[in-house]
Amino acid sequence: MRYGLRIPSFALGPRTATLAEMGAYLRRAEDLGFDVAVSIDHLLLTPPAYACTWLEPMTLLAALAGVTRTIKLGTMVLVLPLRNPVYFAKEWATLDLLAGGRTILGIGVGWHEAEFALMGVPHRERGRRTEECLEIVQALWAGDDVSYEGRYHRFRHLTIDPKPLQTPHPPIWVGGGTQPSERVYHQTVRNIDPVLRRIARYADVWVPHSSATPEMVGEDWEKVQRFARELGRDPQGIGRVYSNFVWVLRRGERPESAAPYFKTYSGMDLDYWKTYYLLGEAEEVAERIRARVDALDAGVDHIVLNPLTWDPGQLELLAGEVLPAVRR
Repeated sequence: MRYGLRIPSFALGPRTATLAEMGAYLRRAEDLGFDVAVSIDHLLLTPPAYACTWLEPMTLLAALAGVTRTIKLGTMVLVLPLRNPVYFAKEWATLDLLAGGRTILGIGVGWHEAEFALMGVPHRERGRRTEECLEIVQALWAGDDVSYEGRYHRFRHLTIDPKPLQTPHPPIWVGGGTQPSERVYHQTVRNIDPVLRRIARYADVWVPHSSATPEMVGEDWEKVQRFARELGRDPQGIGRVYSNFVWVLRRGERPESAAPYFKTYSGMDLDYWKTYYLLGEAEEVAERIRARVDALDAGVDHIVLNPLTWDPGQLELLAGEVLPAVRR
């Protein structure tokens, strides 16, 4: 099992972390054994789920490639259907080359209708568009003189250069699944099966939602396995990630002390954070992580935790107290 960070790349105006601060933080993470650093992708503010937005991930990751040494850099997740797939294939291939083959492409379909309206992409088409984008990107990375005929994208005899340094392509992590979406996004998801079929078909690694309960994750994983077998794919070949936002309390600290940090990015309340995210002393946080790992048949490849600040103190608590307790 490997350990990673979903970095707090919050866009906070003059309070946004500097590149020097991010570099120092991630080099310390490398020293502590963290293997992956990933960023969220949001174009707009998305209340009530989030109270801020994030730095643009492609620019951010390109900068971080120059101030880190060994840690893998990626997205968790990037809203792929908002991108032109040919342009994006060249962007990410360039990033992978410059980063020395240290990238992980985590993608999702997105959910915020205002972002899709702004970019001129019909929200209802985002699932199928995502599938076409994945097919196009992988084809352009794999060879030259590529032609494609889809519902939304058509071209003939295209070649992009450079190709990614990693072959056949950078790892593709696909996010999605059941979550308490009605409360957070004011949306009701009636049928999650198309999302889980997409994961079963395309994902090297599956990333369940941070707010999903162990029961939600367990039921989704049963379906992913069934869909993978129907597609002729061994479900055990699909890696799994447990990820979540986290704040570790020192002994005797009250949960309320974490509220200012959660409020930086989240529009939800203390009860929500305590229920769905990781808030507690080190052993309590570790126990909740273990429950999520168990829901995925103990087959988790990566635990990716999202601290709420660039404070190295939280990083040290995760590496020194939480993760050792998970391993025990």
